[in-house]
Order: sequence, then C-alpha cells, then structure tokens
Amino acid sequence: MKSRIEELLEKYWEAETSHSEEKELRRLILEVEGYEQEKALFGAISKFKAEEPKNLSVPKTKARKLNITWISWAASVAILLGSFWGWRAHEQNQAEQKAYEDVMQAFAIIQDNLSKGQDQLRPLNDLKYLNTTNQLFQLDQTTTR
Repeated sequence: MKSRIEELLEKYWEAETSHSEEKELRRLILEVEGYEQEKALFGAISKFKAEEPKNLSVPKTKARKLNITWISWAASVAILLGSFWGWRAHEQNQAEQKAYEDVMQAFAIIQDNLSKGQDQLRPLNDLKYLNTTNQLFQLDQTTTR
C-alpha cells in the first residue's frame, strides 16, 4: 500500500495524476499512518473546497444586438469610399502616364531637330581643322595676288 501511495504522490507532484487517482491518493493517505504533511495539505484543500461558494450568479449584462441594417449601410459606405479612392488613384496614374508620354514626345521632337541641325552643320566640318580665320583669308589672298 505504501508503494502505491509513493507512486501516486510522485505522479501528483509531477502533475500527471487523473482525477480518480487523486481521489484514491486522498483515501489511501487518510487510512495509513504517517504522511502528516500530505494529510494536512489534502485537509486544507478540502476546507478550501468547502468554503467555495456554491451558487454564484453571474450578473447579466445587456447584450447588444448587432443591427444588420447599420452593418449593411456601413459596408456600403466602405465599398463606395474604396471605389472612389481606387478610381482617383487610377485617374492620377493615367494623368502621370499621359504627362510621361508628352515629355517623351517632346524629347523625340528635340532629338529630331538637333539631328537636322547637325546635318546642316556638316559642310562646316572642314573649317574645324583651320586654326584661325587668318588662314582662311590668307588662302584667298595668295590666290588673288
């Protein structure tokens, strides 16, 4: 019997006993001599259990009913606001895309005009090898003399 008590006490202190094993342990401890500390512990637990109030009444609170109408209105407003915000974001994105396309078109026109200007300046490329304008005029003076 003492070996069974020791086994149950070990399981009890490890918090591995079932409710039926705890009842058996209390019964065995009360029948056997010794185990004064355990008897005092289980006696105190029994006293606390006896002092526990039996009829506790939980105060009733008014449970708020969810009004489906208000929830549906709120959902509708949320959907409308979300749609409005999404549409505004889409329109802003479209405006930014249009501005980007306009700038790229302006850059293309500038590039075309720049290349036309470079083509018109091509005949003057020969002049870049002359050091000064005097060399140009000296060539003309030597041929006229």
